[in-house]
This record gives sequence, structure tokens and C-alpha cells, in this order.
Amino acid sequence: MSKKLDCSFRDPSGFLFRKDAFLYRQINHSYKENYDYAKNSGLYDELIKHGLLIPHEEVAVDCLDSDGFIVIKPVELPLIAYPYEWSFSQLKEAALLTLDIQKKALSMGLSLKDASAYNVQLYQGKPVFIDTLSFEKLSPGQPWIAYRQFCQHFLAPLALMAKTDISLNQLFKTNIDGIPLELASKLLPLTTRLNFSLAIHIHLHARTQSKNASKEIDGNQLKGSFSIRSFHAIIDSLKTAVLKLKWEPVGTEWHNYYDTNNNYTDESMSLKKDIVKEFLDMLSFQSVWDLGANNGTFSSLVAKNSEYVCAWDIDPACVEQNYRTVIDSKTTNIYPLLLDLTNPAPAIGWNNKERFSFKERGPVDVTLALGLIHHLAISNNLPLDMIAKFLSEITFTLIIEFVPKSDSQVKKLLRNRNDIFNNYDVNNFELIFSQYFKILEKQPIDNTDRTLYLMQVS
Repeated sequence: MSKKLDCSFRDPSGFLFRKDAFLYRQINHSYKENYDYAKNSGLYDELIKHGLLIPHEEVAVDCLDSDGFIVIKPVELPLIAYPYEWSFSQLKEAALLTLDIQKKALSMGLSLKDASAYNVQLYQGKPVFIDTLSFEKLSPGQPWIAYRQFCQHFLAPLALMAKTDISLNQLFKTNIDGIPLELASKLLPLTTRLNFSLAIHIHLHARTQSKNASKEIDGNQLKGSFSIRSFHAIIDSLKTAVLKLKWEPVGTEWHNYYDTNNNYTDESMSLKKDIVKEFLDMLSFQSVWDLGANNGTFSSLVAKNSEYVCAWDIDPACVEQNYRTVIDSKTTNIYPLLLDLTNPAPAIGWNNKERFSFKERGPVDVTLALGLIHHLAISNNLPLDMIAKFLSEITFTLIIEFVPKSDSQVKKLLRNRNDIFNNYDVNNFELIFSQYFKILEKQPIDNTDRTLYLMQVS
């Protein structure tokens, strides 16, 4: 049984489909010349060799329709994540990857016809390009067709994150085709107009784009006007602009939680890790979500025995720190990602099917919910029943920590508000979660009031 993926429809060059649970990509006749040229030039082999492009192989699988001429089977990613879930460095490295690929393509007589951030995913710990059909033969004298898209998908959001507010990558959720340059220009501080790269590629670009929006462009005027030297110059200029943008992960609420903002002694933290290890040793699993992962302390613990771990956290500094640790340690199966669990990523795009929601990317084998439930139940007024039901829908096995009102962190949450949480106690917690899970193990953490549970969906 073959089924075309609903999210794969924008590019007439081909589309993704599944057959017998495997992922394939049909390449249409309209792209044959460019595919053959890219293949014979050695570009695919070169990019795959250096880990820049997701590997693929040609397979003897029938095309789904008469438009197709060949089918390829790409390596399937363990997860799909989007720019509004990435840290600053993840987006920055994705931008540099795109420019490096464009540079290599130019040297082989090819160019990227689009420069979408959605053409990049995280794989084996770092960004990788996934759109095999983004390359086309270079047309001499033609400007880079994807220049504006690169600025909207990479340079503008990076500049906004670095110069205005780190949370502005969330604008991707309402601007699926990238952050409009006119909007970025308005949001950036006036000082960025003195920055040559940002002044040219964002502010002037936005003004020119707005000025020419209603004008008809004569393609004949552009022919032969853009030299290969100019092409390389604009790529180098964009790379310089990206490299100069920096953001340090400090000053947020949770960036130093394990150093100053938790009530664990070294001994009790060590015991907590031992209990989690003990629970994990009872399980067989491949996929893990660590909710409220902070800097990835427990993600690293569980990664040793899993195919991949998504280390989700609401704090961009924590995600950034975690990602830098992953890169420095050359870890290949931990994916730090941004998530507001009370407002998780929705399904967006045409018919709400171009980008998957958070829940659609589950369920996973194991979910860690450590030091989390009091924030959901008390900080955000979520009933325990809703929390339990939600968790049962995204995972098969749950390792969860109950944090009672006697805990210093809960006392801090209740300090400046009325305690309206009459049913927030360990007995009610167990009663409610037992409606969705079977409690397999229960272990108190010595020298704390907290308890760890191992549960499986019933």
C-alpha cells in the first residue's frame, strides 16, 4: 500500500511517499535533467561524503504516477523538528550549512533553487540538508533565486534572536514562508542600520522589496547581469553576516537551575540518577522524550541505551547550553529542542498538514517527566487528570517525579498566590494516574519529599 505524504506537495520536482512503512521519494520527469546533472557532477556524492546531505539510494520501486521517472530511498530521520523549536546555534549552523552547500554547488555548475530552513533537519547531532531536489543547473548571468528566501528563513530570524529577543524565532509559526524582511526591519534596533551586512541584506533589501512589490520585473533585463564572481561575493557576504551574529545563553529563568535553583544535595541528586537508571534497566526502548530537560543531565543518562532522545525545554538558554554540550561531546543521538508544554507546537501550513504538531510526532517508547508536574499543575493550573491523559497519549512508558506541596520549590510557587489546589497530593496523583497507567515501581528519593514512579500505559 503506497501513500503520498500530505506535507509533500509544494515542489513539482517530486514528492515523498510511504510504501510498506518505508519512506521513498518519487522524482518527476520535470526534474530529470537537473537530477542527472547533479548526480553525474559528483555533487550528491560530495555532499553525502561530508555529512552535508542526507544519504539516498536509487531503488527498484514503482513510481506512484506517470509523472515519475525514478524513485529514491533516503535515510529516514528519527524525528522531524522545525526552526521554531531550534536553539540559536542550531539555526545558525543550518544557515551556514545552506551557504556551504550553495558554494559547493556553484563549483559544479549548480545552484540551490530554494533556501528554506525546512530543507534542513537535525541528524546525528547536527543539521543536515534533506532536499535532494533543491539543486538546478546554474543559469549564467542569473541572480540567486533563493536569496530573499535565505534572508527570510535564516538571516532575519537570527538577527532578531541576537539583536532583539531570543524568542522571536517563534514568528516562524505564523510566517511559514519565513519572517518578512519588512517586519524584521521594523523589529530590529536602529543600531543594526549601521551594521553593513544587516543594512544591506535586511533593511535595504526590505525597502527595495517593498518599493518593487507592485512592479512587473522584466526577466530579459536580468540576463547576463549577474556574474559568477558576484554570486560568490553575495554568498560570502551572507556567511560573514551570519558568523557575526552571536547570542550567549544567560539571564533566563532556568539557565543555571542545577547550580542555584534546585533543592537537591549532591547525595540526593546522585540517588535520583541511580533510581532513574534502575528503572531504565527494566526497559527495552529506542525513542525517548525528556520533558523539561533543562541542560540535558538526564537526557545524557538515558541516551546511552536509546536510538535517540529529544531533550525538550521551554528555556532557550537551556536548549542552547544543551546543544553546545552535545556538539562538544560529539554526541549523536540527543536532540535539544524548544517546547512550551502548555502551548506545544501546532500543526500548521496548508490544511494544517505541512508541519506536524508536537503530539503527531509521538508516541515514543519512554518519556521522562522529572521536576515537571508541579509547574504544570500549580504554575499553569492544569488538572492532574488532564496531565495524565496527555502523557498517556504521547508515550508508552513514563518515568515521572511527584513533587508535593512540602517541597521548597512548590512552596516558592505558592508564595504569592492562593492555594486552590486541594487535590494536589500524592494519593490523588496515584489515583488519577492509575486511570491511564499501570504503576510498576515507586521509589522515594532520600533527603527529599519527592518520589519517582515508573509507569506503563494501561
